Amino acid sequence: MDMLTRQDIKELITDKNAHLISLFMPAVRKGAETTQNPIRFKNLLAEAERILSERNMKSAEIGKLLEQSKQLIRNRFFWEKQNDGLAVFISSDTFRYFRLPVSFEELVVVSNRFHVKPLIPLLSGNGRFFVLALSKNEVRVFRGSRFEVQELDLETLPENFSAILKYKNFEKQLQFHTRTSARQEKRSAMFHGHGTGPDDEQDDLLIYFREIDRGLRELLRNEHAPLVLAGVDYLYSLYRKANSYPHLADKGVTGSPDTMSVPELHERAWKIVQPLFHKAQEDAAGLYRELAATDRTSNELETVVPSAYYGRVDTLFVPLHIREWGTFDTDGGTVHIHDRREPHDEDLLDFTAAHTLVNGGMVYAVDNDDLPGEGIVAAVFRYQQ
Repeated sequence: MDMLTRQDIKELITDKNAHLISLFMPAVRKGAETTQNPIRFKNLLAEAERILSERNMKSAEIGKLLEQSKQLIRNRFFWEKQNDGLAVFISSDTFRYFRLPVSFEELVVVSNRFHVKPLIPLLSGNGRFFVLALSKNEVRVFRGSRFEVQELDLETLPENFSAILKYKNFEKQLQFHTRTSARQEKRSAMFHGHGTGPDDEQDDLLIYFREIDRGLRELLRNEHAPLVLAGVDYLYSLYRKANSYPHLADKGVTGSPDTMSVPELHERAWKIVQPLFHKAQEDAAGLYRELAATDRTSNELETVVPSAYYGRVDTLFVPLHIREWGTFDTDGGTVHIHDRREPHDEDLLDFTAAHTLVNGGMVYAVDNDDLPGEGIVAAVFRYQQ
């Protein structure tokens, strides 16, 4: 299964090529109906060809642009290994696909920027979170969502508690051998090795946990996702003293993670974070309503689009199934909204959501009825406009 990250979104929206193609489709995971997957994909490519022709692109150029995509149609193994939905992004320099646990509605968008809004629920309300499975024997980190979980390979983490003790012991031995006088060596030998009392072990565990926290910093930098700790109770209370990540969940998966399967870890962690996501969205909507009469909010697309682009939007609500076509002049900061789609238009709601996300804001792509307030967008700004 493919895992989606904020970095993936950032890489997609910074592609500077012309004629960027975004394809979304539901998929069949297994059984005889998997034969419908390549047929559906072929139809989406035909629609992309039609749009490219309308944009005055030559047939030879279209053929070259879609060559790799058409080769995929014949890849039987690929179509038999699907998730619930497929997202494909095509440009002259890019061919990326994500098999994801969401059944997308069929959609083809050809624009000067990749269309990413259908992906956003996978990064917010559907539960992007991390699990730190912690014991003395092993450290594992998982990135998950409501639908799936994936173990990450992080070389920056200590292997286990023993590795920390070996390093600590090595340092003491080094200090021991650098002494010059016999008297100093005799005194130093009194401190050789690590302590055996409970206080000594707690100190060593804190060193262990601080190394883990340090190793996680790059992974969790600019993240808002909850971190769930899986471990025995006394390790959890001690880890909180070493933790610097502000979104560590109050509750954890109790018990030794060494004896839990990955599906069990996923299920138990999801039960902890699911209410957090629901509450976070409710709180965000409540804050928008509370500030609705001030300059800290807006439901006007002409105001929200440039604010998102320049990194001023803290929280954004956009409708998942509505597209608002137009253009944004990044030099002049001017928004042009059109009643009908014109050749070089893009979905301004998608543009706004993508830039809010990569600038560190939170985005909720929701059903129309779940938008707070009136209008087709709702934004809370980081500071007054």
